[in-house]
Amino acid sequence: YHAFSQKEAKELDVQLLGAQQAEAFVRAFLKRSTPHMSQQAREDQLQRKAVVLEYATRRKRKEKRKKSKGLSARQRRELHLFDIKPEQQRYSLFLPLHELWKQYIRDLCGGLKPDTQPHMIQTKLLKADLHGALVSVTKSKCPSYVGVTGILLQETKHVFKILTKEDRLKVIPKLNCVFAVEIDGFISYIYGSKFQLRSSERSAKKFKAKGTADL
Repeated sequence: YHAFSQKEAKELDVQLLGAQQAEAFVRAFLKRSTPHMSQQAREDQLQRKAVVLEYATRRKRKEKRKKSKGLSARQRRELHLFDIKPEQQRYSLFLPLHELWKQYIRDLCGGLKPDTQPHMIQTKLLKADLHGALVSVTKSKCPSYVGVTGILLQETKHVFKILTKEDRLKVIPKLNCVFAVEIDGFISYIYGSKFQLRSSERSAKKFKAKGTADL
């Protein structure tokens, strides 16, 4: 509601007194609200349909949600989140994980049969998740690493963490080492120097069909 001054009332023909005050107020209000329309057009609109007066809607402000930041790699290391406790370093505890990994590779390769092409298995293994695989070090510039065999428990960009049958956790660098992965009689070789990627990054990596034998 807007109170008119005497000047506005005179200009808009508002009768301050009398029985037609309400009607005059409505007509004046409509005249103010639709200044672009003539009196005749305004009356035609009133006879045919309801008049919708323009109004400005208030836009709701979008509240910016703060993205929760996860822990950094340094913080995870300081909290020892991925460390395997000594009492958990038992080879027998991870044999079920190895069996799950073998079934995962069989499904990935569509079943491992005697006539399955070895290069197809090699291609699948290079992009597969190797946690739970039985891994052996066949060549290394460090002689003490050669012959280490066990279940792969953790893989980072630069190392494999392998649990041996003697319940010892070995941290083997990928650089200058060649690893053998065996499943159902098929043996595939991984050249660690060409394999320095995180497991999550390998799915998009294109590996050469022929690996180099240098360490």
